[in-house]
Amino acid sequence: MVPVTFASAAADEADSDLFRVCFVCSGNICRSPMAEVVFRELAAEAGVGDRVVSTSAGTGDWHVGEPADPRTVAALQRHGFNGASHRARQFDPEWFGSLDLVVALDHSHKRILDHWAPEPAQQSKVRLLMSFAPRARTLDVPDPYYSDEAMFDTVLALVERACAGLVAQLAPALDKGTTR
Repeated sequence: MVPVTFASAAADEADSDLFRVCFVCSGNICRSPMAEVVFRELAAEAGVGDRVVSTSAGTGDWHVGEPADPRTVAALQRHGFNGASHRARQFDPEWFGSLDLVVALDHSHKRILDHWAPEPAQQSKVRLLMSFAPRARTLDVPDPYYSDEAMFDTVLALVERACAGLVAQLAPALDKGTTR
């Protein structure tokens, strides 16, 4: 597991204590919505949900405005999560200044985000989700889009494991107010 280096986000005074994370995949209808929802729920269960903002986006614009893939929503529901209100959007490089952490779901997303980052400080905010999973065998979360329902459950299990690792790493810092 790779430790997070926390960077200060530019935010309104009222929101300055919130830790902002954006999960990024290709079209923002499968993997990144899963991560957004799971992370938010796990942070709430850990008692730090009121100190984080979880969002998601895609590197591409193919699905902007669409709901999450029905198989994503179904997998989330089978595991006790609600992803029904999600609407896809494309990542905007201008968001780097207001985010503390940008979590890529695979190496292709990380390369794109690194390219979009305006300076090294923003590039340092980009991390692979599976880098937070203890003993991860791979750092890429596979894209389930062209697969079956079972693959969505497999991907969700990977996302849950990695998000649990991320929350475990963030929670002590958020409790102490030392994420910035």
